[in-house]
Amino acid sequence: MEPALLLLNIRQLLSLRSNTTGPRRGRELSELGLIEDAAVLCVGGRIASVGKTKDAVRDSWIKKNRRKIREIDCSGKVVLPGFVDSHTHPAFTAPRLVDFEQRISGATYEQIAEAGGGIRSSIVGVRRATRAQLTEHVLAGFKEMLAQGTTTAEAKSGYGLSVEAEMKSLDAIGDAARQWPGTVVPTLLGAHVVPREYADREDEYVHIVCREMIPRTAKRGLARFVDVFCDRGAFSLASTEQVFLAAREHGLGVRAHVGQLTHSEIAPLLKYDPASLDHMDHVDDEDITALAGQSAISPSHQTVVTMLPASNHFLGLKCFLDARRLIDSGIPIALATDYNPGTSPTTSMPFVLSLACTQMKMTPAEAIAAATINGAHALRVADRKGSIEPGKDADFAIFDVEDYREIPYWMAGNRCSAVVAGGTLLEG
Repeated sequence: MEPALLLLNIRQLLSLRSNTTGPRRGRELSELGLIEDAAVLCVGGRIASVGKTKDAVRDSWIKKNRRKIREIDCSGKVVLPGFVDSHTHPAFTAPRLVDFEQRISGATYEQIAEAGGGIRSSIVGVRRATRAQLTEHVLAGFKEMLAQGTTTAEAKSGYGLSVEAEMKSLDAIGDAARQWPGTVVPTLLGAHVVPREYADREDEYVHIVCREMIPRTAKRGLARFVDVFCDRGAFSLASTEQVFLAAREHGLGVRAHVGQLTHSEIAPLLKYDPASLDHMDHVDDEDITALAGQSAISPSHQTVVTMLPASNHFLGLKCFLDARRLIDSGIPIALATDYNPGTSPTTSMPFVLSLACTQMKMTPAEAIAAATINGAHALRVADRKGSIEPGKDADFAIFDVEDYREIPYWMAGNRCSAVVAGGTLLEG
């Protein structure tokens, strides 16, 4: 059991506590639950109490046990829930530098893929790598995330695209997770793209995903979710529904990449209760209506739209998802890095917050809520993560700034001085 930990004199504590039962929507995104000169007590890896420093130092239990409590002076600092990065692809072995140069020269995402680059170019390295080598790379990504305030991360497979390579990727994610103090939510992304050996045979490959990958993943408990890239050049809507059905049959949750390159119809997917629909750069009025309608029917358990602005930035796109349109429509949104070797080689949630503010016109408060409590809802772990309140896991990010708005303001900088993961203080 972790020793008790007491954070005192916090200049600004963003508790993200509210009376909302589901993910934040609309004006709720701006409710940070801010407490000045705050204190947080953690016992056994969980949050025991939250309040003012003056009240904490008078507390009878704290007085009685003070010699056993590790105290951390957070004067002049901001403390918030550890970021929840709800969309990452850490199971790769090398950067895609050829893609990078081709894109600079004017090639599009799809042109690069057609020339043999893109997702398929990462397959060779993953298939050749040993489980230990892949674990080492995944763990390195997790460590970078933690240093920038992320304490919970979703982690997808998806660069093996064979039964054995996908299982190896999920094994590596699990091995890395056991060596990392944060929390990992693993996802099977066997349906990332159709591998070359199944070119023009999408149905055959989808059968393998549904009848081999998903059952093996479920039987071994390697993932909590199954993801599908539903878009032009990846998988059709019909194939996506087949994968969703197979996932549901085996007790796994579902999520999807949709509408990144072209418009993808989303209404048929909502009946599978996806935890999140990610990217969504191409949405229309029907999509907005469908998502808003679902939010109204089930406010406590609904699909979150996860926005990935770092991908738009790295791809050199001029347009970003219209976050204000989603917010004003009452649709819950989250922010994540999309950490991957081809379109978003960043582990920095503070950088994503900066992009959300400057390019998507979100306020700093909205961006922080989207990157914490709503990210937790996108992974369906909000009962334990995403806010600082008694009973939840003691996961915090401590920033050496005096005002929370500085976190997205210092573009591409890292002002995270320490994190607390599961009640353990880890210095930056």
